[in-house]
Amino acid sequence: MRLLIQRVREASVTIEGKEESRIGKGLLVLLGVTHEDTDEDLEYLAQKLLKIRLFDDENGVMNLDLQQVEGELMVVSQFTLMASTRKGNRPSYIAAAGEPIARPLYERFVARMSELTGRTVATGQFGADMQVALVNDGPVTIWIDSKNRM
Repeated sequence: MRLLIQRVREASVTIEGKEESRIGKGLLVLLGVTHEDTDEDLEYLAQKLLKIRLFDDENGVMNLDLQQVEGELMVVSQFTLMASTRKGNRPSYIAAAGEPIARPLYERFVARMSELTGRTVATGQFGADMQVALVNDGPVTIWIDSKNRM
């Protein structure tokens, strides 16, 4: 399971011309799932996301987490995070889990983050053609993979 975390001033998801969700200051998280991912991967990443310090303290140091700044959270499923670019010029998505595996893990991750933060988590729509707009703050973009814990 892989997260691409972006600190944002705002972010939104639009589907077929209609705004699906929007957040202000907080984190936009793109989530990719592989065939091998389990609830253990989900919990590892949920705890990392909950505690990651990406927001500035009073001294301008990234020392505060999402809850400390009362930030909002948006999680969007994105199978292309699992792309392999080792051969040729066309990415391979064979490592990305199909819907029967990916959708339940994505939905459980969103539910777990809502439980941990005590707040509603904004989302896109699994499998939809989405337009994701954001104002990256910093820019700050962090990548975390549950299979790369060392």
